[in-house]
Amino acid sequence: MYLKHFLLLLVFLGAMVYGRPQSPALSCSPEDPEIFGQLMKDLDTLEAGTIGEAMIVTGSHFLGTPYVASTLELGGQEMLVVNLRGLDCTTFVENVLAIGRMKVEGQRDWESYLHNLEQIRYRNGTLQGYASRLHYFSDWIRDNQEKGLVKDITPEIGGVSLLKEINFMGTHPELYPALAREDYLDRIRNIEASLSSKNLFILPAEEVAAQEASLQDGDIIALATNIQGLDVTHTGIAVSGSDGRVHLLHASTEGAVMISKEPIPEYLKKIKGNTGIIVVRPLEPGG
Repeated sequence: MYLKHFLLLLVFLGAMVYGRPQSPALSCSPEDPEIFGQLMKDLDTLEAGTIGEAMIVTGSHFLGTPYVASTLELGGQEMLVVNLRGLDCTTFVENVLAIGRMKVEGQRDWESYLHNLEQIRYRNGTLQGYASRLHYFSDWIRDNQEKGLVKDITPEIGGVSLLKEINFMGTHPELYPALAREDYLDRIRNIEASLSSKNLFILPAEEVAAQEASLQDGDIIALATNIQGLDVTHTGIAVSGSDGRVHLLHASTEGAVMISKEPIPEYLKKIKGNTGIIVVRPLEPGG
């Protein structure tokens, strides 16, 4: 009897060791852990009691960081990309959410950061190849809402429901080096078909001014578009300005992380093809 129990214990311990998920392959420069370490030291000197406040202090720390497009499209094996030296609009939001949650939870270590980033960026929180990355931001929103990290509040502030065919990647595979692989292309097209069957909630551009007071510091703002096959073209974070209006803290194609000069309703008027916004509220860790 004791031998049987001992053997069962060995099987259980073996399953724990060998069944434990492996850390994903990592792509970063030697500078990134140093930048991260200094960032966490700097954040320790700043007050941030809520996730919204933590999003603002974290995002503000990146002001002036250069804008770099397509930082995740490496073309080979899918890896967890860390690039704190240059950000695009999506990696800016992902990093701010990951580090903002760490600020609230009292985490400071590199391993927790990598775990948080993987959880946010990939379907079900696990990197399992190119197609597991949440390429479309509406997909990113739904998946992170299911994880309990954010909530899409657009329906609550006057957002209207619509169906749109999402297929930009599948119809433009030449823009994505990884889609030269037929199996990746097939998986992306299957994901697009699923997304195309789901309702999007968008606050129309002409209604944003009336709902500006509904926006809170730290809300994630996604800019919806009329471009065929796409859901969102840009993302950023809502931040209160000294003028009492709500502005956009974002990695701008103008060249760096910055705060928009114009309040969000006026800023949207400059964006060609903009149809409105999706508003996503980060949720308190553990709450």
